[in-house]
Formats: sequence, C-alpha cells, structure tokens
Amino acid sequence: MSENKYVSVYQQKRHRKNVFIIITIVVLILLMLMISMNTGFIRLTPGELFRTLFGMGTEKQQLILFEFRLPRIVISILVGMALAVSGAILQGVSRNALADPGILGINAGAGLAVMLFISFFPSTTATPVFFLPFLAFVGAGVTAVLIYVLSYKRDEGISPIRLLLTGVAIAAGISAAMIVLTLRLSPENYQFVAVWMAGSIWGSNWKFVIALLPWIFILLPIAFAKSRVLNTLNLGEMPATGLGLAIERERLILLAVAVGLAGAGVSVSGGIGFIGLIAPHLARQLVGAKHQYLIPTAALVGSLLLITADTIGRWIIEPSEVPAGIVVAVIGAPYFLYLLAKSKA
Repeated sequence: MSENKYVSVYQQKRHRKNVFIIITIVVLILLMLMISMNTGFIRLTPGELFRTLFGMGTEKQQLILFEFRLPRIVISILVGMALAVSGAILQGVSRNALADPGILGINAGAGLAVMLFISFFPSTTATPVFFLPFLAFVGAGVTAVLIYVLSYKRDEGISPIRLLLTGVAIAAGISAAMIVLTLRLSPENYQFVAVWMAGSIWGSNWKFVIALLPWIFILLPIAFAKSRVLNTLNLGEMPATGLGLAIERERLILLAVAVGLAGAGVSVSGGIGFIGLIAPHLARQLVGAKHQYLIPTAALVGSLLLITADTIGRWIIEPSEVPAGIVVAVIGAPYFLYLLAKSKA
C-alpha cells in the first residue's frame, strides 16, 4: 500500500513538473511572438505595437502588422507544430530516434508534387490556395508508401536503420528530380521554387493560414488521442499484439496523420527540415517518453524553434532575409550528426 502511495506521489510531482515546463514554453512562444512582431525593416515601439494590436495604430502600422507580419508569424507557429508532431509520430511508429519527415524524404515528396504541378501547369501558379495542402499531402503520401514498402521485410518488419537509409536515398532521388524540373521553369516560377527549396515561409497571408487551419485542427487532435497507442507501440510488436492492439491498422492511421501534417506544413513553408527531428528529442528530454506529454510539448517546441528561426532570418541581414529553413539547418545538421554518432555508440 505504501509503495503505491509513493508511486502516486511521484506521478503527481512528475505531472506538475511537466505542466510547468509546458507553461514555460508557451510563455517563451508569446515572448518570441512579441519580438517577431517588431522585427523588420520598419520598427514599431512597444507602445505602437500594443496600440496597433488593439486597433488604435495608424493605417501604415496596421498594414505592416496585420497584413505582413502576423500571418507569417501564425504560419510559423502552425507549421512548427505540424512538422514537430509529424516527427514525433514517425519516431514512435518506427521506433527510430532519427526519423523525421525531412530526412526520410516525405517533405521532399510533398514539394515534388507542388513543383510538378507548377512545371506542367505554369499558367495556373495562382492556384486556389486551399488546393496546395491537398497536393502536398498526395506527394508526401506516395513517398511515405514507397519508403514503407521498400524498407519492410516480411520476417523482420521495419528495421530502423533500413527505414532511415531508404528514406535518405529516396530524398536524394527526389531532390535530383526537382533540380532537373527547374530547367523547364520560367524565371518567375524558378524564383518561387528556389525560395521554396530554401525553406522560406512564402505563404505569408491570411489565405494560407485559413488553408492550413483545417489540417491542423483535424489531425493534431487525432495525434493527441493516439498517444497511448504510441506508448504501446514503443513496447515492441509482440507486447503490443499481446495487449490487443491492432498494430497494422493503428500504424497506418498514425502514418496518415504524420504524412498529412508534414504535407500541409510543407505546402506553405517550403522544404524546412530538422524541426521534426529536433523538437521531439528536446521534448523527450524535458517531459520524458510518455506521448501524452511528449506530443503537446513537441508541438510547442517546434513552434518556438520555427518562429525563432524565421525571426533570426528576417533580422540577421536586414533588409534582406535568410530563409528559416537555412537557419534551422545550421542548428539541425550538427544535431543530426550528434544523434547519429550517439546511436552508433
């Protein structure tokens, strides 16, 4: 009886600690949001910023804040969430700490679908915004199925190393195909594709926010609801089957959610990698491996990482900017190599 009491006390302390960590990350996001709203060629003082937020700013200040900066900030937050949760799901499903929608080629597949459309229908680059996430989802889905089929063995299932190597190889092939496709693009479309491949938040108006919101509002709750399923999958196939889990069905649902989130995020943000790798790892170090805490924490960490990267990219060489994907890669590439060396050890 006393042992159960100690376990209960420990769980309560752990829960309070995790809640405190989540609240702290939310506060950091709000702080970064305020900094990002005041980052740009035209500065707004804190007083001007608050007056503009409450509708008392000048017409110019309202245009800068509500039409240029806020949509981009909101998209950074939503895309960071989508890519981070996608990475957390892929790591849980594959039991591979190096799984990430960018490294595995899912982001590249989404981008290839968008580029194919632009390449063969150049006169329709003003495609309805709401079509882009669906188009990216199809590309990401086809890529994910291809990776799954090529890395699956009947007797062994999915090997984490084989999954990683297959994904890297497919991502390299898709990147080569995208480079070839750029040869047939007009200068205007080529400029768009170059910005996309660098990972710039290019969809920076409210139409793109509205196009992204349904995917976030539908898929994120499903990911949160499947937290216990991911915990069970982490035990291994035999224990999960013994506990009555329909492994293949649940795995397909989770993969569809991960692909949908990655595709929707990529459709408005371009080829941003490493968020899906770094955010779940940082979240795991902060709140542990239980997905009830891991997924929401990863979502918040992903938002914080991307909004910070985008803010740094807009500030570092004003009035020009460095794409957020490059800023993230500067951090993410060494971290990936560190994780790879650690996994070998």
